Amino acid sequence: MDYMQEYQNWLDHADAATVQELEAIRGDEEEIRDRFYRTLEFGTAGLRGVIGAGPNRMNTYVVGQATQGLANQLLRTNPKGTACSVAIAYDSRHKSDVFAREAAMILAANGIKAYLFRELKPVPELSFAVRYKKATAGIAVTASHNPAKYNGYKVYGADGAQLNPELADIVLEEINQTDMFTGIKRCDFEQAVQNGMIEWMGDEVEDAYLDCVQAQCINPELAKEKGHTLKFVYTPFHGAGNKPVRKILKRIGFDNVVVVKEQEKPDGDFPTVASPNPENKEGFTLAIGYARDCGADLIVGTDPDSDRVGILVRDQQGEYIPFTGNQVGALLTEYILSSLKERGQLPRDGYVVKTIVTTNIIQAICDYYGVEMKEVLTGFKFIGEKIKESEETGKGTYLFGFEESYGYLKGTYARDKDAVVATMLIAEMALYYQEKGSSLLEQLEKLYQKYGYYREQVESVTMEGIEGLDKIRAIMEAIRKNPPKSVAGKKVLAVRDYQTSIRTEVDTGKTEKILLPVSNVIYLELEDQNNFIIRPSGTEPKIKLYCLLKGRTPEEAEQLANLVRKDIKQMIG
Repeated sequence: MDYMQEYQNWLDHADAATVQELEAIRGDEEEIRDRFYRTLEFGTAGLRGVIGAGPNRMNTYVVGQATQGLANQLLRTNPKGTACSVAIAYDSRHKSDVFAREAAMILAANGIKAYLFRELKPVPELSFAVRYKKATAGIAVTASHNPAKYNGYKVYGADGAQLNPELADIVLEEINQTDMFTGIKRCDFEQAVQNGMIEWMGDEVEDAYLDCVQAQCINPELAKEKGHTLKFVYTPFHGAGNKPVRKILKRIGFDNVVVVKEQEKPDGDFPTVASPNPENKEGFTLAIGYARDCGADLIVGTDPDSDRVGILVRDQQGEYIPFTGNQVGALLTEYILSSLKERGQLPRDGYVVKTIVTTNIIQAICDYYGVEMKEVLTGFKFIGEKIKESEETGKGTYLFGFEESYGYLKGTYARDKDAVVATMLIAEMALYYQEKGSSLLEQLEKLYQKYGYYREQVESVTMEGIEGLDKIRAIMEAIRKNPPKSVAGKKVLAVRDYQTSIRTEVDTGKTEKILLPVSNVIYLELEDQNNFIIRPSGTEPKIKLYCLLKGRTPEEAEQLANLVRKDIKQMIG
């Protein structure tokens, strides 16, 4: 059926409040088309979209259809008679608690027990809870760091990692066979609580989670003795990090933390920021004011679902300089590996995991410490898969994993990026270098002097609506058919097409198989250890371009970055 027929279908079957919202857009064909031309896509990262009525929006009907699809998948892929269960968490976004309760009622009606948190919790705590409760799956209602108009729905497997592509395909198949008005089972919420099909998760889950986070301390004695000497500012950006981050910092000895009061309480409007994204310095304006007032050297911010963390560090002129996710990840990798080596605790089979779009300085650091570096596709679930692989085979000791988009994990208690453990480690690392009379800025410069001047450039171009989707497809197809001969003046040596799983050498035409899952990514290997990657975002209407550059000097690295910007404009128009 076309979008106007689907619009009428919703008017005929939806509840009164939804119908009222839809009547308000009657006659606005562009708005109707955008809401009804497709169903919000369920991928390996679940759902994400603007809140509102219609199949291309986040609402109880779309969430209900996805949950029924998940329930069907669990009952279909687990042995008959298996007692399935799902842990559910939500963040501070509008309707997050409503969508979480909706999911719990649908699961309970299908004979699947739901474990539900009483208040908003970080995504990594949900990942931990799946494993702690020995649940069959998990749901996190969140849109991460997207603007306030968005919400989302992430699904996790029994290992605590985001659902793998094979199971996600089955969920999608079940969703497509489920009518969102007539095909969903529901039960009464309170009745399900009384009969034990919905169970509230209490403080014992968070306490156990924080125990595991605390166990990741590298220098716990130092934090306990000197933690009070590190003064820094923390902001949870109106999200789920506020309580667990402050709890873990206090536990290990950092009791001199100044919290940005205006951003402390949960608020789905995120009224103090344009977007609650720790990648953007704009969001730290209030925090910088606090830091200047109290003389803090460090500012830390976690996003609404507390899986990403961003930092700013004061320089000698008193300005607060934002670090990229790559820079923080490189510093943490060096800190973790050097500390383990210093203590004689660096395992021979240890390894670090990064995604293909993450800085290549990690390879140099791992080579220096004799540690293996494993590379995976974009998405933390692939880092989780490497941890699971080690557990199943008994080969390899996971030390650290991260992706350039400000997500980090030390430890195997969770299988998603964790801003709680990352904040703890960043504070500990800053204290460690402070005690040596150095700053994180100085340590970053030492890192570049030691390994080379690696510079990363990430460009994200938003292309919303049907036209935007078509343009993204056209750009990817054009580059796939006719890749550039050079980028930033550096010759293209080889092209990796992760959609066809083929790497092709440009000069010889020689091909080889790429041993990673299929993904819509084009990776250009350039001269002098430079790389250029392009892919559509899996969670937002964006096309993303990554430049992994290396210069002999900071000036050369910056010059390459400037040249890349010009080439990107030509590529995407």
